[in-house]
Amino acid sequence: MPAAQNLAVDAKELVKTYKGGVEAVRGISLQIPAGSVFGLLGPNGAGKSTVVKMLTTLSAPTAGVATVAGHDVVRDPAAVRRAIGCVAQESGVDVQATGRENLMLQGRIYGLRGRELNLQTIELLDRFALTDAADRLVKTYSGGMKRKLDVAMGLIHQPRVLFLDEPTTGLDPEARAEMWEQIKELAWDRGLTILLTTHYLEEADQLAQRLAIIDKGRVVIEGTPDELKAELHGDAITLELGSDADVERGRDLLGEMTVVKEVAQDGRILRARAADGAGTVPGLIGALDAAGITVTAVTVARPSLDDVYLRHTGRSFSAAEEEAGRPGRSDRSAVAA
Repeated sequence: MPAAQNLAVDAKELVKTYKGGVEAVRGISLQIPAGSVFGLLGPNGAGKSTVVKMLTTLSAPTAGVATVAGHDVVRDPAAVRRAIGCVAQESGVDVQATGRENLMLQGRIYGLRGRELNLQTIELLDRFALTDAADRLVKTYSGGMKRKLDVAMGLIHQPRVLFLDEPTTGLDPEARAEMWEQIKELAWDRGLTILLTTHYLEEADQLAQRLAIIDKGRVVIEGTPDELKAELHGDAITLELGSDADVERGRDLLGEMTVVKEVAQDGRILRARAADGAGTVPGLIGALDAAGITVTAVTVARPSLDDVYLRHTGRSFSAAEEEAGRPGRSDRSAVAA
């Protein structure tokens, strides 16, 4: 782990308990090196946004300590706010103002004036391809354009750490892909430290150099996406059964077979791992068929972050999303709500 002076975020045992004893965050520790993109991945309600609120001084921790850009979030919140940019889940733009006016007002709040403010505004409008729309009212912007303006406003004062809380929620696939490219370029060109929260598995896999998977207010595993997936040896096999009545028998049958391991159930779906997925599937289907169990669909894939989540929490990411009241989005073709 990097020395403390090289950490943009250093949080130890953060806890947040709300009235009524609801524990949103239960002892989360994060050490994020300066100049990196770090992802907090978890389903809706896992505690990601609460962590961001504490690190951005919007909510005081119940327990634990944290520094951001070298400043304590409780003892020196003003210094933290000057050092960070924050793009919340909900858009903060004024739709009755133009894009240029939004940026310049945000810059003035941070003390920018004159030529410096004008140059920063022009640069950010150009970076996010908003120059042609700069003098239009924001209420005429598309969802993707508004989100780009949100990020530009978070950058106007050239922060050292940028917090992006679910930056692509509500965007169509094309706008999401464009936003991903912008985030990559910001990290590369500016050397920003970016803390990204997301419930999109592919987004975390694509953007984060390192990530922490959060479930029920705790970090269950942390590492690079490749490190986490490499823990899972072999292929992931997913079998969808024809009826609910077959699930328990099918799970027991697979559990007795030595060619597979880590058998888990998710509704009518059985998941397992095998050293050679493609070679193992015919035997599995044959055994299930011989037992009178119908298989309606089967897939074989290399390890994914969904598999990592399943291993460490005991349920799939999509099941966790459904528990939280949000449709599952573990597949790579999912679009934003």
